[in-house]
Amino acid sequence: MSYFCFSFVAMKFVFSTVSIIFLLFLPSCTKDSTYIPYVPVNIQINLQNPDYVNIRNIGGWVYITGGSKGLIVYRADLNLFMAYDRHCPYNPNDSCSKVNAVGVTLSAIDPCCGSEFQLTDGSVLKSPATRALQHYQTSYDGNILSINN
Repeated sequence: MSYFCFSFVAMKFVFSTVSIIFLLFLPSCTKDSTYIPYVPVNIQINLQNPDYVNIRNIGGWVYITGGSKGLIVYRADLNLFMAYDRHCPYNPNDSCSKVNAVGVTLSAIDPCCGSEFQLTDGSVLKSPATRALQHYQTSYDGNILSINN
């Protein structure tokens, strides 16, 4: 019986110690720890509309209304489009934070914090951001591009 009590006390001590160590090493809150607000996105755009002439060709991009701070839509190939929220993931609470596409380099830059992102996949090219741009699902039927989350 005393062996059982000893092992129970030992297990309790180990569990408590591991829990405390875990809590001490949890990442602290930083500017990069808040998230972009969830906004439902369900958009259909007709690529024959003159407003979207820039994404009729591979490598083209346009801004459209939607998401948290607008979207950047990039045409990666004949049938693949990428859609990203323009809300920078570095400091989402900063009202200045709005990513702008740079067509020549196929990247997008937040002029407030200086973070730069790849338009082909939304990944970070230049810090201080550590998370990729918020990505939305796309589908294309040859005429209508659908964007949703």
